[in-house]
Amino acid sequence: MPIVPTRKWPKWAPPANFITLHYVYFITSCLIASVIFYGSSTVAFPVSYVDSLFLIISAMTESGLNTVNLSQINTGQQLLLWLLMVVGSSIWVSIWTVLFRKRAFEHRFKAIVKAERKRALKRREDRRTLSVLERIRSVTKNPVVSPSRDQILGPHMHGAAGSGRGNTTDASREARSSRAEDSVNRDREGPDPHEEQVDGHIAFASAPRAISNTSSHHPEDRLCRRTRRSLSAAEKDAPEDENHDEVWSWRHILTKQNVGPNAQFYNLSRAERERLGGCEYQALKVLAVVVPLYGFLWQVLGAIGIGAWIAKNSPEASTSNGVNPWWAGTFYAISAFNNNGMSLIDLNMIPFQQAYYVLITMGLLILAGNTAYPLFLRLIIWTMWKSLELFTKEHAFCDTKSTLEFILKYPRRVYTNLFPSRPTWWLFFMVILLNGTDWVLFEVLNIGNPSIEKIPLGPRILDGLFQAIAVRSGGFYVIPISAAYPGLQVLYTIMMYISVYPVVITMRHSNVYEERSLGIYADDPRRQNTEPPEAHSLLDNASTALKKTFSFQGVGVPVTPKDQTQGRINFISQQIRSQLAHDLSWLALAVLIITISETKHFLQDPVTFNVFNVMFEVVSAYGTVGISVGLPDQNYSFSGAWNTGSKLVLCLVMLRGRHRGLPVALDRAIRLPSEKLLRDEEEDHRMRARKRSASRASV
Repeated sequence: MPIVPTRKWPKWAPPANFITLHYVYFITSCLIASVIFYGSSTVAFPVSYVDSLFLIISAMTESGLNTVNLSQINTGQQLLLWLLMVVGSSIWVSIWTVLFRKRAFEHRFKAIVKAERKRALKRREDRRTLSVLERIRSVTKNPVVSPSRDQILGPHMHGAAGSGRGNTTDASREARSSRAEDSVNRDREGPDPHEEQVDGHIAFASAPRAISNTSSHHPEDRLCRRTRRSLSAAEKDAPEDENHDEVWSWRHILTKQNVGPNAQFYNLSRAERERLGGCEYQALKVLAVVVPLYGFLWQVLGAIGIGAWIAKNSPEASTSNGVNPWWAGTFYAISAFNNNGMSLIDLNMIPFQQAYYVLITMGLLILAGNTAYPLFLRLIIWTMWKSLELFTKEHAFCDTKSTLEFILKYPRRVYTNLFPSRPTWWLFFMVILLNGTDWVLFEVLNIGNPSIEKIPLGPRILDGLFQAIAVRSGGFYVIPISAAYPGLQVLYTIMMYISVYPVVITMRHSNVYEERSLGIYADDPRRQNTEPPEAHSLLDNASTALKKTFSFQGVGVPVTPKDQTQGRINFISQQIRSQLAHDLSWLALAVLIITISETKHFLQDPVTFNVFNVMFEVVSAYGTVGISVGLPDQNYSFSGAWNTGSKLVLCLVMLRGRHRGLPVALDRAIRLPSEKLLRDEEEDHRMRARKRSASRASV
């Protein structure tokens, strides 16, 4: 998806898509910040440039590994790491993606937005005028002193009402002509006569409801009605409340005949697609408020809560490391929400093994910032929509209700980490399953472990839950990982490796361009011809399975629930195999280079320096988790004892791992409005239809 004109992008450079710009943002930010961090070192505790670069990359990529004790660096360096944890988080990046797309929509439809604002101002002025007239009419039914015409109309309404019989006759003739014209428009345009359209662009329209006016022969009543008819045709009958203005309802455009799987819209006219673009723009406006507010409130409230608890109940845990309790709590909260795992307290979360409030709050922050973020966000939007439906009038906040419903029904058209109902429930099930498995096995595999069983039973159960939540993304550890039995360490290695899978698979499974993003269209020019025959066969099988998952109106036949289930299973299997093949090469190469580079250490200390510990550290870096087996005589990560070359290799691993869970370039939620975007979806549907027809013909 080009997001800048091709003529401005160098031919030798990679394609200017979302992934490329994401890499540029991270690499540039890390290089600049590493120089600042290195220059901020003090004489009392100097930090080498390689360690500075390592810490900066670890903070920004959410990896959380540290090669020095963070309690020993100065406050300015700590503040820089704190800031990088925020600006490198997935939610922060998604906020700017939403804002950038919103700005692109506004630029594309700038004239329409400006015209709509003017119409909105005019409608508000007209409502105020009508409100004044209605109040005057109610007063003049039983007047003590009859007001003059000037008092009734006001100086600004003389032109509308006229000043004599001739003008009254003209106004009546004009009203009859307006009603006739409206009748013709209704017959020609269909059920919504208030639709306004600008050629080739979005048209924001309102659908006001008529108010029944009681018939009266009072002269002032006739005067008010004549004044009302002199207003614009679209506003001649005022709505019951000021919030009744509504964008063109997407329900009038989208039906079962033009909505495919994963909210793929097809067989739409250009005007209809432009109008749906208006709905997407309204959805982006809502998300541009909800998502930043979500991230801000979680982090601020979490920082206040944890900071206050540490300052009141356990200040010695931070002061023993020379860190202010409030600052330690704030750093904890930000690190937890952004799934970083860094801590200003050298022992990480071990001092809080029995602190119920800290463990529960930190666990919620970890879930809210990563693993369960799509779940919480959809729940918030659903709650907003239901609350408006239940506690407001039927025609109040119509535009907001419609927009929230559009987001819930077609979320993957507007946001990367918001999914439809069924994938969201699947993700919820996977979060419960994986965390539950980690929790149970933590308790079972540590039976007989003296380092674990010395913790009282109640706190130990909560510690197992916290560690289960943290091991997949949070990066904190409430027990020394090196003290855990080998079986648990192997389990944690697997969980760190697959930490991103549930969200990534859900994201790709709900992609509008699902099949094309997988490359399974035979006539798709994006498909590479260099794949081996086995890969072609595998992709063809996956294509056949996916085709059975859905039925297309007009181009397919209904499928059974068994076929649907089998199709989803095949899709997940295909995604897992693809991700494994994509990741293992990076991990194997990194482990090989580091083990060769660290041969001297392997010979000197074969107990600490063994292949499994290297693999554990590499997988933790690639999964951007941050848990480490550590060192026997230090509190920082195992990689802190490596040489310069190994640290630089791990920096590359962290950067690559941070980008493995991003949406593909064809994802609808990251594409900007353009003519190509309008054509691609229709083309994608035609490809589906041709492949479906070919499959039926072969049978």
